[in-house]
Amino acid sequence: MPLKADLDAIDWKILKELQGDGRMTNVELSRRVGISAPPCLRRVKRLEDTGVIRGYRALLNARDLGFDVVAFCLIGLHHQSDAELKAFAERTRLWPIVRRAWMVSGDSDFMLHCVASDLTTFQTFVIEELTSAPNVDTVRTALTIRQVKDEGLIAI
Repeated sequence: MPLKADLDAIDWKILKELQGDGRMTNVELSRRVGISAPPCLRRVKRLEDTGVIRGYRALLNARDLGFDVVAFCLIGLHHQSDAELKAFAERTRLWPIVRRAWMVSGDSDFMLHCVASDLTTFQTFVIEELTSAPNVDTVRTALTIRQVKDEGLIAI
């Protein structure tokens, strides 16, 4: 598969290191990837400017913050016109309980990653918001039991 970005071996090392720890200093990053700090900083800036690095986030411990329920919802729509798909995608942005959302192929049209404080909150969202949303035909939910892997988005 051809790459969409022009990356060399050093760029890949930078991405791997930052994906593991986005808070390390440029000096530490340059040491880990084997180049001096100024060119390392220029490379990171280029990766940011081109959109390869989209941003940086703190990874929060949801359970410690009182968010014990993680679930996935598969949503089927009655109609899949471009306008209907865009309308549902926009609606997902308004629901704070939905943390990530994908338009998918197959039996469902969307997959939602939801995080809630408790089961009652999640059930209320599903019943009062999700199933009653315009054009929603089917909703299938899967409650997670335990997370068994948590890696960066890209295997490098």
